[in-house]
Amino acid sequence: MCWSATADLTAGTVITAVGIACLARTRRARDLPVAALPLILGAHQLIEAAVWRSGGGCGPATTAWAVIALPLLPVWVPLGVLLAAAPEVRARLYPPAAAGIATGAYLAYCLATRPVSAEIRGHTLGYGVNVPWMPLALAGYLFATLGALLLAGDRRLRLLGLLMAAGALVCAVLWRLEFASTWCAFAAAASTLILVWTGERARSPSVREGAGRGAPDL
Repeated sequence: MCWSATADLTAGTVITAVGIACLARTRRARDLPVAALPLILGAHQLIEAAVWRSGGGCGPATTAWAVIALPLLPVWVPLGVLLAAAPEVRARLYPPAAAGIATGAYLAYCLATRPVSAEIRGHTLGYGVNVPWMPLALAGYLFATLGALLLAGDRRLRLLGLLMAAGALVCAVLWRLEFASTWCAFAAAASTLILVWTGERARSPSVREGAGRGAPDL
């Protein structure tokens, strides 16, 4: 989320371009879900620009934003990390992946059976979704996304997890104060880290040679 339609449009365009670059330099199919994350984050920002332009409400852009934010990411992130992980660390990534699937299914059900709305509050957008047992859903969401990154055997992905944890905390505080939404800045930083990650993976001999030993711990 950004603080205006223009900011969302600008950030979304830049992050989407980074996402395309990440996919273009990816050499191993199992790395594609993580490499595609900037593309998803960029699309998310562009969709929110449309929410700003429409003045909020319950339109298609609001629904699309919620689909990416709620059911998609808690499934995509842990499964992507699991696929890219070295064989020796995959066992500890199964719990976040399972939590992500369960959380994503529950949030998808909530979106399918309840309306979602958006409201402009100064320099922030507030999204309203009726999710029963929200604390439990939030715990599953954070364990699936941040937990998978922090438990990854790759130091770049662990750094990404720390960045996302800090970003979630800062953005939550600023959003509650209705000061300004700054998530797009953290999304841009995260996309840059993934761009570095894809470059390192592309230069790794075991990836280039197609060795079946799993991903190296970078």
